[in-house]
Amino acid sequence: MRIHKATVGAVLTAVTVMVPLSLASAGPSIVTQQSASSSTALSSTTSSATTELVVFFVKGSEASARQSIAAAGAQITGELQSVGAARVTGGANLATELSGKAGIRGVVRNHSIGTVSPGMPHKFVEERAQNDPTYAPGNTTPPPGGGSGALKEGKKKSGWDPFSIYQWDMKMIGATPDGAHAVGTGKGVLVGVIDTGIDASHPDLAANFDAALSRNFTTDIPEIDGPCEQPSCIDPANVDEGGHGTHVAGTIAAATNGIGISGVAPSATLVNLRAGQDSGYFFLFETLAALEYAGNNGINVVNMSFYTDPWLYNCDSADDIITGTQTAAQIAEQGLIKQSILAAVAYARSKNVTLVAAAGNEHTDLAATQRADATSPDFGAPASDRLLTRDCLDLPAEAPGVIEVSSIGPTKAKSDFSNYGQNEIDVAAPGGFFRDGFGTADFRAPSNLILSSYPLAVAQAEGAVNKGGGVTDADFFKRDCAPTGVCGYYTYLQGTSMASPHVAGVVALIVGKYGTPNGSGGFTMTPDAVYAKLTGSATPTPCPTPPTVDYSNIGRTYTATCVGDTAHNGFYGFGIVNALAAVQP
Repeated sequence: MRIHKATVGAVLTAVTVMVPLSLASAGPSIVTQQSASSSTALSSTTSSATTELVVFFVKGSEASARQSIAAAGAQITGELQSVGAARVTGGANLATELSGKAGIRGVVRNHSIGTVSPGMPHKFVEERAQNDPTYAPGNTTPPPGGGSGALKEGKKKSGWDPFSIYQWDMKMIGATPDGAHAVGTGKGVLVGVIDTGIDASHPDLAANFDAALSRNFTTDIPEIDGPCEQPSCIDPANVDEGGHGTHVAGTIAAATNGIGISGVAPSATLVNLRAGQDSGYFFLFETLAALEYAGNNGINVVNMSFYTDPWLYNCDSADDIITGTQTAAQIAEQGLIKQSILAAVAYARSKNVTLVAAAGNEHTDLAATQRADATSPDFGAPASDRLLTRDCLDLPAEAPGVIEVSSIGPTKAKSDFSNYGQNEIDVAAPGGFFRDGFGTADFRAPSNLILSSYPLAVAQAEGAVNKGGGVTDADFFKRDCAPTGVCGYYTYLQGTSMASPHVAGVVALIVGKYGTPNGSGGFTMTPDAVYAKLTGSATPTPCPTPPTVDYSNIGRTYTATCVGDTAHNGFYGFGIVNALAAVQP
């Protein structure tokens, strides 16, 4: 599932923002204050007395803007020339103090410290079928709490990797040794993962992880992320304390190495572009910084299984608010978010970065003239019910040029949760569907989900693995150990977050097969050329009959109507992604 945050409580006063202007004239791109070490010191503060803003400059008046910021007693902690913006920290009234000052055309909160209470719920709850109210745990006897609890699932069964027997997703799209991997494996292709991080110590990911290129653009915030593991609250760029990014990375490029699973592009290079907090929030500056970095550093494809907080949909006009209470400041804030992300996406694409994103899990028809939002803002102010026009965008997924992916289950049915929409969805991919196979023994089976890599520390913190390393939730977690004694951990998840990386992996195969060598062992290929090959090789899939699917039989209260024909429709776009067809001569 694409990360979807819950509404938080106890809020501060909303930050005032200026009405946004166009970002079309933003200049060339650079991120300042980046560390070449594993931490990337784009530092921020966790003090409850501090405000953190993204300040947008008037083009040509950057020097004046910096002077205005200094005069307000604030500090610039990073700049992004691709969108003409800086991250700025200062006092509680900083937004008011900077509004209208020389060189500044708008400000938007990056996040508001002290607006949530400790112990907030985990943000990945919807992608875990363990939390499905219809789930009944199996009759699995957990290993002893203090023992090693070694589980041998898959060890005695055949497959290209021990757990490949559970990877229905790879078989569906032809990402197998006798399929796409007989033609190409993505070697030399750089795949950026904008997420919660990548656990580079995982035995299925270590060989493909590029530590030198990887960056962490975030700083842990104890109020939402829990206690900092580092004195600076800046994690190294080779860890994942949320788990989501490691699962995504495994689907893309887990190595075919005799342990665990294999990814779609098992020889591609993984680059951690961490923009997500441990708690699952993706704030504006960090997201923009990750996109800019990808463009500046030769990344071929980027996976984005998230939306940018705090707004699920970003409007830029009061005319787009059909019902619901929105202040002028809130609309202006959304306008700046919208414009800056569109500019960052355009910049990355201009540098030949192909961007792939999850369509979302709100079971919403994104092609409808109206869309509902009951969760925004999900950070820093109370959420309110909104009914919006479709001009209000889910970003970065709905930015022009981003490949938007819907989710399907093992039967190729659209996952009940997946967003959809004619001329919105580009392709579909396996994302899991717990309630797929209604009327069969597979209904509500964990095996309907996507199995991929997971950090041991996160699994232990969730109680799924004991201190000795034994799996205590054998329905949804698996362990596989190499003869050396090194063990990898894996879990089943579902969501468009799980669908999107399948497509990112296929893009890596396409770039490795058809891209132009860049002289340093890598490749380059334009996003438009990638798109043509991806959509042209997808397996055309017709709408179901009847085209309106009623999910009431599986316990849902909504329906979904597929519009279009076999060649292109709202459930599958141009079809189900096909790794083998994408690389066949």
